[in-house]
Amino acid sequence: MTLNPWLLFSYLIASLCFIMALQGLSSPTHARRGNLLGSFGMMVAVVATLAFNQILTFQWIAIGLIIGSAIGAAMSVWIPMTKMPERIALSHAFGGLAAALVGVSEYHHLGDGIDRFTMGALGLEVFFGFLTFTGSLMAFGKLQGLISGAPLTYKGQNATNITLFFSALALLVLLIVNPGQQALFYLMGAIGLAVGVLAVLPIGGADMPVVISLLNSYAGLAAASTGFALNNYVLIIAGALDGTSGFLLSMKMSQAMNRSFANVLFGAFGGKPVEGAGGPGGPAASYNLATVEDAVGVLGAAQSVIVVPGYGMAVSQAQHAVRELAQALEANGATVKYAIHPVAGRMPGHMNVLLAEANVSYEQLYDLEDINDEFARTDAALVVGANDVVNPAAKSNPGSPIFGMPVFNVDAARAVIVLKRSMNPGFAGIENDLFIRPNTMMVLGDAKKTLREFIAGVKEEAA
Repeated sequence: MTLNPWLLFSYLIASLCFIMALQGLSSPTHARRGNLLGSFGMMVAVVATLAFNQILTFQWIAIGLIIGSAIGAAMSVWIPMTKMPERIALSHAFGGLAAALVGVSEYHHLGDGIDRFTMGALGLEVFFGFLTFTGSLMAFGKLQGLISGAPLTYKGQNATNITLFFSALALLVLLIVNPGQQALFYLMGAIGLAVGVLAVLPIGGADMPVVISLLNSYAGLAAASTGFALNNYVLIIAGALDGTSGFLLSMKMSQAMNRSFANVLFGAFGGKPVEGAGGPGGPAASYNLATVEDAVGVLGAAQSVIVVPGYGMAVSQAQHAVRELAQALEANGATVKYAIHPVAGRMPGHMNVLLAEANVSYEQLYDLEDINDEFARTDAALVVGANDVVNPAAKSNPGSPIFGMPVFNVDAARAVIVLKRSMNPGFAGIENDLFIRPNTMMVLGDAKKTLREFIAGVKEEAA
């Protein structure tokens, strides 16, 4: 099929924008620019497709555009930044569904004239599209609390999932040999729907960042397959970029937890608490519970402070209070930095997004490897809702399930202040050795409310 040269040129511009967007998103300092470039590239691709392709009627396209724009605008305006993981999971779900439905439509449109290569592309598109749809809905349910965040396991689950996956591939081979077998086509799509549910149910809340990036990879594979089926170059390129970047990100996040990728998918991590796995303290350990006044005294005297945010900060929507406390400390002469763990929160970059919304300067955000050595020279470390990523058991207890996971050296700071809603364990379900260290002060309660009291106390001391 001969394509309009202007359409090809537009697709080239869009593809370059997508590549530059990924490069920009690699760092918080260029993330906004990368996001704008990606959005511009998508606009160019959509406008060019509508302008240069032979479309018989724009009626349904216009209706879809209006409805989709209204939903997208409403989500952007009303969904808080703390709910970004849930919103992204929903976006993946409907992206996968769109790809799958396009595949079903194209399969019926081509009918008996479908060739084997196109059948293979359509099969992958439908299978991964439906898998992404239900898998992302399950991830959304776990993040939103509609489904238990604990792993929901049953005997033989891994064998069942693997059998279903390879059964779908076997059906795809049969369809490539004989594309006219509609019953097999729909059975393969149904298996994709089932695998999406069954594969995510056994994965615990601790692994949701990896699951989200992996589902993003599946959505990219579905989009690339759509491109091959429709002979659309920009879909092939965008899908390939999405698929490979999502997969690589999943691998990197697994490494950040010092766990194999297979263990994330099949290990049912994040389940029931492991008795005594946290370290010598155990469940009955004595914690140094402190008052707001005690913590304010430490912060007021500190000349260097490192803030370690975690998912608890997102739950209490305390990012603005964190920034206000940092400003009060800086006005008091202290230096404030933020330590960002690669798997803190419920999606890649979750803490960066929340702190950026609170207008925290990118220059104050530090990755684990860039700031870990500074804790030993820091007067106070303030842990806001983080748990497993500050657990010293990962460094010292070979019996701990998180042993070997890179964690912050928070325990090396002169004083540690931990803000936590309760003494319940984190996603890993184990006790935290940090909480029983002699230099740790535990301040229990809602983080946002406690931080407001910290701000008032620091300002009062400085007056």
